[in-house]
Amino acid sequence: MPTLPMPKLRSIATFVLAAALGGWAGPAAAQDAAPDLYAPPPLTRPGEPGDLGAGPEIRAQISPRRHTVLSAEIPGKIVRLDLREGERFGAGDVLAAIDCAAHEARRDRAAAQEDAARRRLDTAGRLDRLSSISRLEVDEARAALAAAEAETALAQVFVARCEIRAPFAGRVAERRVQEHQYVAEGDQLLAILDDAALEVEMLVPSRWLVWLEPGQVFTVAIDELGRTIEAEVARLGARVDPVSQSIKVFGRIPQGTPGLVAGMSGVARLAPPPGDG
Repeated sequence: MPTLPMPKLRSIATFVLAAALGGWAGPAAAQDAAPDLYAPPPLTRPGEPGDLGAGPEIRAQISPRRHTVLSAEIPGKIVRLDLREGERFGAGDVLAAIDCAAHEARRDRAAAQEDAARRRLDTAGRLDRLSSISRLEVDEARAALAAAEAETALAQVFVARCEIRAPFAGRVAERRVQEHQYVAEGDQLLAILDDAALEVEMLVPSRWLVWLEPGQVFTVAIDELGRTIEAEVARLGARVDPVSQSIKVFGRIPQGTPGLVAGMSGVARLAPPPGDG
């Protein structure tokens, strides 16, 4: 009985095993069948399969028009930090306060010195009218009062910096310190945003500039809400990225649109005007 070579035996064994398991399509077919979980959604245009009738699609994100990080302007211990993440505040509300005892004492001392300097200048003025004092002494008294007033103003500035007030109405996005914590000058305290003025931010191909312009209406399907909102192109970015050949576009959302939260994302659908492509 002839003996088959080893490569042929391995081929026969592989075929038998594949038949037992229900067939074998080979590694190339298995690779083709595996879905690409990280592939971006394909762009669709009017008239193409999958088109929703609203034009090309692009990923978009909801972002606040006004947001900032409040930092400590003076070093000290935090004695007040009432708001937690997500809570609302009004414009001018005190969001945090730093121990101000030392700065208030310096302000009071400067105010007392200013009062004394003002009295000395009043006295020097009366003596000058009686020709009982030199002009130099009057000028020195006036200069001393000006210096005392400047010290008082400087001390008042530091006292005012003990309280961190909201520059606009909004919500706390993140607390980066805790009450009773000591902070240095420049340490970040709170990240805040104005959720009453949200906008759509997206990157679009720069070739769209031939038809994309402010005022153009488009729709955004919000992933988190499962519904579509309407927006309007508010402004275009100032430069085109030469590597990705894209440009940033900002869309205006009507105020009072319910359910929107900064950071949500979705698919924006923009259609060129009739006759453009």
